[in-house]
Amino acid sequence: MRHVISLIDVGPEGLAQLVDDALTIAAGRGAGDQPLKGKVGGIYFRGTSTRTRTAFTVGALKLGAQTISYGPNDLQLVTGETIQDTARVLSGFLDFLVIRTNAPVEEMRALASQEDMAVINAMSENEHPTQAVADLVTIKEFFGRLRGVHVLYLGEGNNSAAALALAVAMTEGMRLTLVTPEGYGLPPGALETAQAIAHSSGSAVEQHHDAGALPEGVDVVYTTRWQTMGVPKSDPDWEEKFKPYGVSSRLLARVSKPSGTVFLHDLPAVRGAEVSDEVLDGPQSLAFRQARHKLTSAMAVLKWCAAAPALSTERGSRQATACYAQA
Repeated sequence: MRHVISLIDVGPEGLAQLVDDALTIAAGRGAGDQPLKGKVGGIYFRGTSTRTRTAFTVGALKLGAQTISYGPNDLQLVTGETIQDTARVLSGFLDFLVIRTNAPVEEMRALASQEDMAVINAMSENEHPTQAVADLVTIKEFFGRLRGVHVLYLGEGNNSAAALALAVAMTEGMRLTLVTPEGYGLPPGALETAQAIAHSSGSAVEQHHDAGALPEGVDVVYTTRWQTMGVPKSDPDWEEKFKPYGVSSRLLARVSKPSGTVFLHDLPAVRGAEVSDEVLDGPQSLAFRQARHKLTSAMAVLKWCAAAPALSTERGSRQATACYAQA
């Protein structure tokens, strides 16, 4: 049993293993294997979801597990039971718990304070780790490698961007350039953590706020919905600040390399805002293949967590706690 609350819990070797396992699943090798047969998992989503919730539910079923779904008001947490008591109870029933919330990651850490139930972050306020796994799977499937790939990310420094920064930082030879509106970048602690990891792994993560100074010849252009989980922004003029960061066919042509550049989006998309129809539906778009890899990545994560022998993660948990304290 292992937890995936942050990619820091997984580490570089674990991340590479997850990516390769997801690609193996995508290729159909091992089809019919059910390493989670006899296990039961909870799917606890306190926010809306199309891809992630479906991916983890279908993935668990394909791997032989049974699932029970909880909505935002289904657990006694809403009546005052402590997270620690809820964790003790659920861990007596469940082998794994997949959770999505708009709250900080500390709640998931509390749910992971027991030793019998794996906890998987299906998105928190801080990070969307399983999305980043799907991102790397999509990139590696297309290019056949991750080393040397340069990703240009445009838009808000949200939880998907934070996870992507960690994933690139942990992958030797990758490069990520985040270009975000002023005031909407990665939290300083999250950026510093990613850059420190990148420095030691031989990758590169950088961020600036000038939409007129985009790198050219990138391999991947990536954007996300500007309103994460539909949460409104307090600034009434925020849309004007974001407009220069929208991905149009003209922008894509300006930064693309002759040998081929692909477009990624974690979906759902707001067409005509962060991306045009021509780009999202165009020949360079892998956004819907990327969505398909939510399933293969979910299956890889479930196998890594619930089908693996117990692993000491004390050091990783301390590092992750420090990371989020900074962020």
